Amino acid sequence: MNQLTWKKEGIGMKIQEIAEKAGVSIATVSRVFSHHPNIRKEIRERVFSVARESGYHPRLSTKQRNVVIVAPYKLVYPVQAYVEMVMTELTRELSLRGYRIEILPHDNLERLESIQFCGAVSIGVETPLLERWDERFALPLILVDRPASGSSRGVFCVRSDEAQGMDLAISHLARCGCRRIGSIIHGRRNTGNVELRRNGVMAALNRRGLPAEEALIRVALPDDFMEEIGKLLRSGMDGLFCCGGGNAGGIAAYALSLYGKRIPEEIQLVSSERAQISRYCIPSQTTISQDYSAVASAVASALDSGLRGEPVPAETVIPYRLIQRDSTVLR
Repeated sequence: MNQLTWKKEGIGMKIQEIAEKAGVSIATVSRVFSHHPNIRKEIRERVFSVARESGYHPRLSTKQRNVVIVAPYKLVYPVQAYVEMVMTELTRELSLRGYRIEILPHDNLERLESIQFCGAVSIGVETPLLERWDERFALPLILVDRPASGSSRGVFCVRSDEAQGMDLAISHLARCGCRRIGSIIHGRRNTGNVELRRNGVMAALNRRGLPAEEALIRVALPDDFMEEIGKLLRSGMDGLFCCGGGNAGGIAAYALSLYGKRIPEEIQLVSSERAQISRYCIPSQTTISQDYSAVASAVASALDSGLRGEPVPAETVIPYRLIQRDSTVLR
């Protein structure tokens, strides 16, 4: 059985007091906060209610090492390539730290009520099932690549610095001599990180005194890339930043070739890094890359701290890196 201790403003509280206030046994309180599956919903909610009203939070046993990773259902979400790159580093890092992993698609979160785990990691998922987390679980939840709403205790965020990444790409194209830079941001308006990236591109262009009109900053899915690149070419772009998506950079390069444009002689191109793809394009693509290893390390450290009852940063922001290849040439 997991043994819990409680803290309020630095003053310890015995588990017996929690049990008395909730009208349940000590063993039941322990099972609630170790997320034992054989606890009725109304009892779980009663114990959580006592804890919230009193401002208490549990210190969990570090012996429980099962971590649930919530991932998008790949046939629904267009972010599978990103998830795979994060998962590669995350599974390695968590395994090195002695955690065991169970992967749940976002549409099967009901299973959380029937398994024991010490914490959860959600990668690129947007679902109301993760809201009000602290009313269901006394365990840390780490959101990867999505901001925390701030409405739930125990929910933390690890994400890449989108504004810095957009600035990194635009800055490189400007150093390469581009003076009219077009951008295609993979996705749909007001979903995922699209608005953060769009605002970041606009700010980076304005910062350098470059044109930042709406016609040069497009949001689209790959099926529309051909049409959107045609519009950008008609607007006179000499550099293209293609951000996000499974293989947005490769699709953009193919579209440019169909329009008879040579990379980098006529159009300089920066895209988002895609493992096993970007470096093998012809020409190989200059990219910005999220630091997946650093993201994985930050997630694992947040889980470690949460289980030890230590403070966890509400948000950890990781900078992007630039990988220069043949699709851009410094002039």
